[in-house]
Amino acid sequence: MFPEADEQGMPVMDLDSQKYIKIWQGPNHPGVTGNMSLELTISGDEIMHAKTHVGYLHRGFEKLFERRRYIQCFPTCIRMCVPEPDINEYNLARGTELLAGIDVPPMADWIRMLVLEMARLQVLLRMVPGQAGTIGLGLGAQWGLYYRELILDRFEELTGGRIYHMYILPGGVRGLLPDGFKDRLEDNLKKVESFMKDIDRLIYSNAVFKKRTKGIGIIPNDWIEPYGITGPVARAAGYQTDIRLDYPYLFYNQLEFDYNLEHESDVFARFRVRRKDVDTTVDLLRQIMAKMPDKGDFKAETPNVLHWKVPKGETIVRCESSRGEYTFYMVADGSMYPRRINLRGPSYTHAVAVLEKLLINANISDVSPIMVSLATCPPEIER
Repeated sequence: MFPEADEQGMPVMDLDSQKYIKIWQGPNHPGVTGNMSLELTISGDEIMHAKTHVGYLHRGFEKLFERRRYIQCFPTCIRMCVPEPDINEYNLARGTELLAGIDVPPMADWIRMLVLEMARLQVLLRMVPGQAGTIGLGLGAQWGLYYRELILDRFEELTGGRIYHMYILPGGVRGLLPDGFKDRLEDNLKKVESFMKDIDRLIYSNAVFKKRTKGIGIIPNDWIEPYGITGPVARAAGYQTDIRLDYPYLFYNQLEFDYNLEHESDVFARFRVRRKDVDTTVDLLRQIMAKMPDKGDFKAETPNVLHWKVPKGETIVRCESSRGEYTFYMVADGSMYPRRINLRGPSYTHAVAVLEKLLINANISDVSPIMVSLATCPPEIER
């Protein structure tokens, strides 16, 4: 029986009564999406109360920005989401350009769009098969890591780094695509397509996977707007939301794609949306390579970055990450240092407010599938 609530609506649980037990999941546990932990109070195997704990990872990024020149913020900002650092590069670079009135060459914007979709694909190649790993089917996750490495090979070729790239900078990017890059990326995309057929057979049509994910972790539709739920989590509830379509940036308005929607809003629906996102991302990469010019300026002229005083002003920049809307609010005071850079990523909402409420009455064996289906990134919370 669920415990009675106090005046603040919190359940009243006497641990000495031996009716309830408090256990911890994380911070170092395969079923936790990064260095964070869950404080769970259970009765039998049913969760009565859940509380998210962060602070085990990087902290204070936003304050560090205030003591760094704009160019020095890039090695810091990329650590606000390790699996997908390029979205931070883009938002910081674009925000600086808007404050400073810099026009980016078209070639640079095409390359930026290619990089952002490559980043999305490598995240999905880890995330989609990894959902099955939360219920003990680790083979698909291991396969996914290999195919993710193929995309990281292209990042290493293009930027010199596999995880952190610092390739998108104010004014454009650091260089043009290497000779033969498109052909090698296309070869990788063909292998990814073949791999996803194996994933469909292994996971997508798996009766055990369906039983463990269908009807689990259902997010009611009336939570979407009040909780600020975005990205695949919102699209799995039937909400048409995607910054690339709703508020096009770069050259996304020249590409052909649509919202990937489901309506059940459970763990399986969120998996299905991301599975569709893999196909969409592969198609977008091909469209970008087909439409982008072969040559052109890859960077606008900018002042000396070590002595660059950005004019006073404020701006908001946002993009669509693999997890949802990703927003930077930036304020400049006319000095060489940002006055304020604030990140609003989907992880704070998904991993704290939504997860804590969603786990109530869930079985302890479903904690990992639910948490991973929300695709949280702890550094976004600890920013």
